[in-house]
Amino acid sequence: MSDWQWFILALVQGLTEFLPISSSAHLVLPAKVLGWPDQGLAFDVAVHVGTLAAVVLYYRVRLLQLAEGAWLGAQTGKDKSALHDIFFLALATVPAVLVGVFADRWIEAHLRSVFVIASTTVVFGVLLGIADKRVSANDDWRVSFWSMALLMGVAQAMALVPGVSRSGVTITAGILFGMSYQRAADTSFLMSIPVIAGAGLLKLLELSGQSDSVDWLMLASAAGVSALAAYSCIAVFLKLLGKIGLMPFVWYRVGLAAILFWLVIAGDVG
Repeated sequence: MSDWQWFILALVQGLTEFLPISSSAHLVLPAKVLGWPDQGLAFDVAVHVGTLAAVVLYYRVRLLQLAEGAWLGAQTGKDKSALHDIFFLALATVPAVLVGVFADRWIEAHLRSVFVIASTTVVFGVLLGIADKRVSANDDWRVSFWSMALLMGVAQAMALVPGVSRSGVTITAGILFGMSYQRAADTSFLMSIPVIAGAGLLKLLELSGQSDSVDWLMLASAAGVSALAAYSCIAVFLKLLGKIGLMPFVWYRVGLAAILFWLVIAGDVG
């Protein structure tokens, strides 16, 4: 890859990882539509490290509160709210782990075409729009605590298909089952931490078995660009979400899907 190509891809990864528009779709499309070379496994690991660092840094206070609260709850047996929140995140991670282990290669082989990306982009964009119309000003959950964890976990697992968007589908699920904008977004982003970490670890293990030379300076730079973009994106998104809602992202998805369908029909891409 040229310098400007890796920079754009790292920037795109950082900006789209936490917006409800699908980072995986935006990383697949340059190769499919523009003919760019595949960024490679090492690059994927680097940008995953960047986005993971961004979300952990942004939620560092909340993560410390959870750790301290869980420790005190386990020691005293009194306030167990932090333990419940940790178990919520753990349960919400299980479906993605199972789908990743048993279906990732099949998804990689069969569900990365531009037609599939266009279809999931518009379908889950419409669902995001429906959720935007049903959002609750205050948390008024329509399901139990553990049911919410499982439902959002199943939604997160669906995001392994390019075009779905991990943040988009989990925010959609959270809102449809009674979460407010802020609660759904915060929960979605916290849920991303074990998933991004796990995906990055698997890619790192796979990378360790390869003998290809690695451009460490480029990878470190890509991780930095991705981290800065992701951190800025989280901060701006959470600040604006209550003001603008989700409809701008819905229209973006519909427009992107229309362009992709046109390219497929024109025969320019497969």
